[in-house]
Order: sequence, then structure tokens, then C-alpha cells
Amino acid sequence: MTVRAAWLLPTGQSREDTRLAPLGAMAPAGEMTSRDGVIAGGNPFTASGVSPMQVQIGVGRAVIQGTAAQGAYPVAVTAPETLTVADGDAQSPRIDSVVLRVLDPGYDTSPGPAARVEIIQGAPAAVPSPPPLPAAALRLWDIAVPAGISAGVGGITWASALADRRRFTAAYGGIIPRGRGLAYPGAYDGQYRDTGSALERWSAAAGAWQPYPADSGWQPLTPASGYGYPGHGMPAAWRRVGPVVMLRGRIGPTKAGATIPNAASLLTLPPAARPAGGKEFAWSSPRDQITTGPSVCRAEIQPNGTLRTYELWSPPQWIGLDSVTFTAD
Repeated sequence: MTVRAAWLLPTGQSREDTRLAPLGAMAPAGEMTSRDGVIAGGNPFTASGVSPMQVQIGVGRAVIQGTAAQGAYPVAVTAPETLTVADGDAQSPRIDSVVLRVLDPGYDTSPGPAARVEIIQGAPAAVPSPPPLPAAALRLWDIAVPAGISAGVGGITWASALADRRRFTAAYGGIIPRGRGLAYPGAYDGQYRDTGSALERWSAAAGAWQPYPADSGWQPLTPASGYGYPGHGMPAAWRRVGPVVMLRGRIGPTKAGATIPNAASLLTLPPAARPAGGKEFAWSSPRDQITTGPSVCRAEIQPNGTLRTYELWSPPQWIGLDSVTFTAD
């Protein structure tokens, strides 16, 4: 049967039917798979050393994805679990992983169905790597196990041995919280995630996570002929964050000692950085020219993006763009 509906048939609903049907759907990872991960809330699945070679994993909830045919398993750990780390190899260090794992004899060779927290031992090596995981397992923590370590020689230094590998998931349409690592693609156009300092949106067209609101970063502006960077301060530039455009820097004549005349077109902003309906601002520099006194003018950015002067009380040698902010078209 290829079309399945959970909680529709009066009898005969299988566990697989229940897992595959999108009931309480989590963040998708593909057409028939969910993003596995820890469900945020408090500090789930905390890890702490409780003896020289034992670690305790706290309570929490998670979703564990098996193969596409299996579906996703909701799992809860309702009481802390204590695990024992095997003694270190005599010659080389290794990295063990604490995982949350589902055993299902319908898809693996386990003797019976179970969900458990366990340690998967890594291979000793001069430069060890975390062990590969079996199907339907979610990595929570890595443990650095030094060579020759055991309870008899002091045991593991837990403060430095534990590496957080928890990754988080959320319901469909929710924002995925920051967890270990950001190197994963989005599953659909418009998906959001929290990087720990900002939001990002998945662009299917670009095949990349992009800042949200969209942030262009600072982009240089190209002055009109005869104008440029006056040699102090910063060159003229623009930046757009969402609909808000910010300008910074200075612009003035390239000829030494020259001033900006009235109705001078200084530069043209690109289409993405043009103000809705235009923008005007005043510019005053009391100590712009020691010999000629203060310079005062009014400038405007026209809807077509042209920056020009249109009123002068004293011709300036340059115009500052810092603090000019407006909403783009």
C-alpha cells in the first residue's frame, strides 16, 4: 500500500503508517524525511561527568529519522541516563560519541524494538575522528578519551573532554534553533534558521542560506566624472538591510581646492538603493575650509538615484553621507 493515512482506518494502522504520515510534522529534510534533532526547551540532554569514567545524560525529547522507508521516530528520555566509558587504548587516543538511538528489528538486526542512550566507541588513532553512526541514531556529545586513561589513573577530565554535538529541530514552518554546526542545506524555499546571532532564510534559487532581513553589506558608490573620494574619512558607500538603505563616507571634487557647485550631480545610486519618492538632507561643516568659513548646503537623492546639490549657502569642498538613511523602493 503506497497511500497511507494515519488514524483513518478503524483497524490495521501500523506503526510505520503512523511514523510516515505527517502528524505533528517536524522540519522536512526531503519529500518523505524529517530533520532529526533535539527539540528545544530548557537544556535537553545535558552531559556531566559523575565519576572518573561515567557520564550522565539528562532528560529531553528528540526526533530520530531512520531511512525514508522507516519514517521518523519521536523519542523522550524521562530520567537521566548514566553511561560508562571504556578505558582508553594503550597507545592512541580516541573519540567516543554519546547517541540517542532507535533499534527496530523490522529494519535492522536488533533482537527487539528499543530506544536508548548509548556510547558508540571510536577507533584509536594518532588524530582520532568521531565514529560513524548507524541508521536511526542522533549524535549528542563527543567524548575525547586519552590513551591509557582509566579510573585507576584519574579518569577523564570531563570539563575539557565533552564536545557538544546536539543539533536542534523544529516544527514545520518554525525557526530551527542554533545547534552544533551550520553546514547543512535548507529543505524548502523560505525556511528559516537561527545562527546564534541572526536569522537566515534558505533561497532555493541560490542554493544557499542568506541573511534575513537580506543584507547587501557595504557596497562602493561610483562618483560622477570629476568627483571622488576627498582623501580623508571614507569613500562613499551604501548598504541595504531589508528595505532600509544607509549611506556613509564622503564625496567631493577630485581637483584640489575645488568646491561643489549648485545643481551638481555627484553620483547615481543603484536601483536596489534608491529612495521611495526621493530623499533630501542638509550638510553643514563648520570647519570645512579654514580660510573661507563654514560650508552649508542642501542635497537630494532623486527617485532615479541621482545625488545632487540644489541649495548652497557656502560651496562645500565635500559632502558627508554618514547618517543618511531612508526606505528603498
